[in-house]
Amino acid sequence: MTSTPQLHEPQPVEGRLLRNVCGLFVTGVTVITTGEEGRSEGTTVNSFTSVSLDPPLVLFCLHKESRLRAVVEESQAFTVNFLAGPQEPLARAFAGKGTAAVTDVPHHRSANGMPVLSDALAFLACRLVQQFDGGDHTIFMGQVVELGVPRERQEPLIFFRGSLGALEEEPRGAHPIFDG
Repeated sequence: MTSTPQLHEPQPVEGRLLRNVCGLFVTGVTVITTGEEGRSEGTTVNSFTSVSLDPPLVLFCLHKESRLRAVVEESQAFTVNFLAGPQEPLARAFAGKGTAAVTDVPHHRSANGMPVLSDALAFLACRLVQQFDGGDHTIFMGQVVELGVPRERQEPLIFFRGSLGALEEEPRGAHPIFDG
């Protein structure tokens, strides 16, 4: 049996091109919050997914230089706050390096003491169960210990082609969201 010669050598994938292609995948927008009273932090993240129903596991990713990373590791818990379409200003306020303070927005505490954004579409309060190296990111996996849907009848905020927008409208502008 003879092997067929490879016609093309695989080329390294350039980060910006990968980001542009992955930007064609519509994602929801979340704000991850964590920290005890007095040291609560939050950041906008679209790298969230459900992992398992039994046990109830979810994950999200943070850049290794994210200011939130150490707070998640210290608290060993976090909340995933799903944002509604009208919450684009909130998503922007928690994006990037200099962000809004959790204390500046309506919030309450989950049963495990983590901050929950009171106006979120829904939330998942989680206990950190594992973290993994993911290149220039850390992957955080948590077990859901509490959940809620305070804004059931609203449309979600989405991220598509580098822009935010409500589901019922075309996302506008090219304002990047940073994942921590």
